[in-house]
Amino acid sequence: MNAIGLIFSNIHDYVVPELTRHRAIASIPFGGRYRMIDFELSNMVNSDITKVGVITNYNYQSLMDHIGTGKDWDLARRSGGIKLLPPFISSYDSTKGDALHTARLELIKGALNFIEHSKEEYVVMTDCDRVCTIDYQKIMDRHIESRADITIVTHRKKVTDEGIGKEILIDADMLGRIEDISEHTAADDGYHNVSMNIFVMKRLYLLNIIRDAMAHGYKSFYHDIIGKNTMHSEYYIYNFEGYSATVNSLASFFASNMDLLKPEVRASLFETPYHPVYTKVRSSAPTKYRAGAMVSNSLIADGCVIEGTVENSIIFRGVTIARGAVIKNSIVMQDSIIGKDVALNCVIADKNTVIRDGRKLSGHETLPFFIDKGVII
Repeated sequence: MNAIGLIFSNIHDYVVPELTRHRAIASIPFGGRYRMIDFELSNMVNSDITKVGVITNYNYQSLMDHIGTGKDWDLARRSGGIKLLPPFISSYDSTKGDALHTARLELIKGALNFIEHSKEEYVVMTDCDRVCTIDYQKIMDRHIESRADITIVTHRKKVTDEGIGKEILIDADMLGRIEDISEHTAADDGYHNVSMNIFVMKRLYLLNIIRDAMAHGYKSFYHDIIGKNTMHSEYYIYNFEGYSATVNSLASFFASNMDLLKPEVRASLFETPYHPVYTKVRSSAPTKYRAGAMVSNSLIADGCVIEGTVENSIIFRGVTIARGAVIKNSIVMQDSIIGKDVALNCVIADKNTVIRDGRKLSGHETLPFFIDKGVII
């Protein structure tokens, strides 16, 4: 495909502060072996986009460790490949606080040199807060056919209170031409076209947007660019009909992981022909199921030692679950240790947590009990 990819790695960190305290949302572990960015990188590579820039903001050491040279996604290339783009910082920027910029247009400034020196005709921009398998070639074909200036990918769904202030709703006519955009508010109800934060446009058009935004001090891509130009520009939507899950809260992260226990969701994400999901390959020993172990309807990564009971749960690599422990409806991340006779229900345990013998912890699917990285209970 004659396009470059731009991925925003930090732009939605604020929606899951529990999980982004030590990492960007792009490197949040997902599904037992993946990171959130794996789905976007795989979508691009499977759509023949082989030049990708990852726009970073802060707290991206974990992301750098995960991506490495990009060889696991076939992006370790002399020409093209993957590049981490640091944040744009001027001598006048304040250095106080962790966050540098949070607005999309400000973050693109850090990619300006990357965009200017690319030769490809089109740009595909996307965030890392969504789990889906999507073919960007189909979107590009629709974009060219409709002669759009910008195409925004949407997913039609019934909106819930969980998305208030975190989602963009888009109204379009019968042909898909955008008529209005708005932030999700408490007044919204029913089914809407919700933006997936995936944009397709010509590279030169994006450069013009960036330069105009810098000249006028614009910060909001949706309100200052899309909203102000819907009347005299050709902005269209592409409605994606496959499985799509947005991580915009701890509860939605929990729910989207639990969705993987459904065969139809796994088929939609991982069994789409010619669209595998790639991730960093780690060579670990197979999981050991010792005497007394009982596992049902769960995803267990390699390198684990299971002696207890695991039901409806996702267990990442290197986890130890001792005898007598009962893990239900929970997510236990890499290298955690679960002691004897522990009982967990609706719990999210981040990496390297230790839960000592006899502890009983429970949350609810709408409010899972979260254990921070490296915590000992």
